[in-house]
Amino acid sequence: MSEEFVTLTDNTGALKGRTIFITGASRGIGRAIALKCAADGANIVIAAKSDEPHPKLPGTIHSVASEVEAAGGKALAIKVDVREEDQVADAMARAADTFGGIDAVVNNAGAINLSNVESTSPKRYDLMQMVNSRAVYLTAHLAIPYLKKSACGHILSLSPPVNLKPKWLGPFAPYALSKFGMTILSMGLAEELHEHGISVATLWPRTLVATAAIEFAVGNREMFQQSRKPAVMADAAYEILITENMALNGQHLIDEELLGERGVKDFTDYAHNPEKADELALDLFLDP
Repeated sequence: MSEEFVTLTDNTGALKGRTIFITGASRGIGRAIALKCAADGANIVIAAKSDEPHPKLPGTIHSVASEVEAAGGKALAIKVDVREEDQVADAMARAADTFGGIDAVVNNAGAINLSNVESTSPKRYDLMQMVNSRAVYLTAHLAIPYLKKSACGHILSLSPPVNLKPKWLGPFAPYALSKFGMTILSMGLAEELHEHGISVATLWPRTLVATAAIEFAVGNREMFQQSRKPAVMADAAYEILITENMALNGQHLIDEELLGERGVKDFTDYAHNPEKADELALDLFLDP
């Protein structure tokens, strides 16, 4: 799948020299964000579990590190399980030692299982809470001392606006709880960290995005025909990370809306299949 990023503003180079710590960055949206920021000259910490090649899924922390360097950024690949406090703490310390600090944390790692309470095992429930909502708490808790030293600190979590309509809760309340938990924690962090100049926001795709989660956890590869490429989320994340003066603090952003505000007129090329750009499916938790 080709990357087709868009330069939307005159801020090219705005992230040069800044250090972006991205969880789950070995593939999919996390990888796309890493490459987008790398092309702007950022230092990218690729924090993910994928240290060795997967039989079904392309990409490791090391392959993405090579791509980051080729794109123009500096890379630090660290094997990290976001459930493990010691691993996250050590990764952040290494990032700060290597690059002189941390300017942004992107909570991209995720676990998904679309089943109701009766059908969700306690093990699967715990996994989703740990990888999704708890990880936002843990990365923030550990990153705040570094972010306070940054002139442009950001925490960005890939989670949806809270939508408590029963149709989104009945079918898969355990997953919904874990994702809404990310957003609620972000709301609290936005208030807590405002006085320190650290901007906190969430980002969610308007449509499905062609990732392994869609192929293996939600449906199948045919759903890519109703999806956009990860580049749409990467471009939106970039716009958030270059935004200064706390202008987006506390906001729950949708990629299409933000990019539209920043100048994108035509989203056709973001579609996995541009010929079906008018047949895209809305993502979870969003109403027409």
